[in-house]
Amino acid sequence: MFIIILLTLSWRFNRPDSGHIHQKILFSENRANLDSIKIKSQSVRVAFWNIENLYDPYDDTTKQDDEFTAAGAKHWNWTKFSAKLNHVAKTLIAIGSWSPPAIVGLCEVENRYVLNKLIYETPLKSYGYKFIHHESPDLRGVDVAMLYRTAMFKVIDSQSVSIRFPFDTLAQTREILLVNGILFNNDTISIFINHWPSRRGGYLGSQPRRNYVATVLKKLIDSIQTKKKAANILVMGDFNDEPENESLSKVLMAQREPAPSYDSSLYNLMGIKNKIRKEGTLKYRDQWSTFDQFIVSGALMCGHSGMAAEVANVLIFKSSFLMEEDNTYFGEKLNRTYSGPKYHGGFSDHLPVRVDIIQTPRPR
Repeated sequence: MFIIILLTLSWRFNRPDSGHIHQKILFSENRANLDSIKIKSQSVRVAFWNIENLYDPYDDTTKQDDEFTAAGAKHWNWTKFSAKLNHVAKTLIAIGSWSPPAIVGLCEVENRYVLNKLIYETPLKSYGYKFIHHESPDLRGVDVAMLYRTAMFKVIDSQSVSIRFPFDTLAQTREILLVNGILFNNDTISIFINHWPSRRGGYLGSQPRRNYVATVLKKLIDSIQTKKKAANILVMGDFNDEPENESLSKVLMAQREPAPSYDSSLYNLMGIKNKIRKEGTLKYRDQWSTFDQFIVSGALMCGHSGMAAEVANVLIFKSSFLMEEDNTYFGEKLNRTYSGPKYHGGFSDHLPVRVDIIQTPRPR
């Protein structure tokens, strides 16, 4: 009798018409279990992603977004916009292994409208996300933003830091987003989200702009560390530079060697990781680059002030659905939304990056 019952149960859960129900049950249970594990272990996951032009289909007459309208060069419409939103949601859920990250930095976001659509009208609606976004003067109308799960992160305040180049007063670029908040109920952290000027015009011609933004960011970080030397600081973004380039290694002074003990320096987690295994977050022709990075303060590197970034868990998220075969330059390439002017229907021209932050004992 016992064997018959087992066989009956096995048939019920494996027959073709019950597979969808079974998947739903597993999805619900796994999500609940993973959330429970994260809370018990006092660990949170943080992600950053350049999501490649998340525009709505409306024409904003104050911005150069005409190509992302139905009548524009990209023939951007509601069908493509909806697909893009669901691609972003799918990726964030996958990054968290069915429990999406507590904190997500995004860039190439047009406005609050697309963010509301993302967190309230996709599968992300089940996870209690809110967002922080400030409209920037970027001519193309794309900004940085931060998503956060209210059960895991409490916002204290936020500010948008304008960039004004003294050598080119007419130029406009994305602002730096600074969010101060609380993790693990009582530990504060300052988070900077960046999208630095592109390499349009070549590396050397555009380098002074990124160097200048690095100078602005360094002053902001120094001001925080002046008030609190052991401040938890997490910098993330698309820097349009590699960890070893001048803006990051010399101006921002982000180290690429792990800290032996606590100090007030900055540490580039992607630079440290890539010394072990060279990877990239975007590909141009046959060349991979790592423009998307995490940089942390010495306190966050060493767990000196209540939390620590797990360097071993820093990861470029390279899921199979984000990639496709590269028939021109061989290997793989990114599954992009657009391939030049042609709609491709993919995800992004950048890969996301992620890091886990764990709670640590405070020093006595």
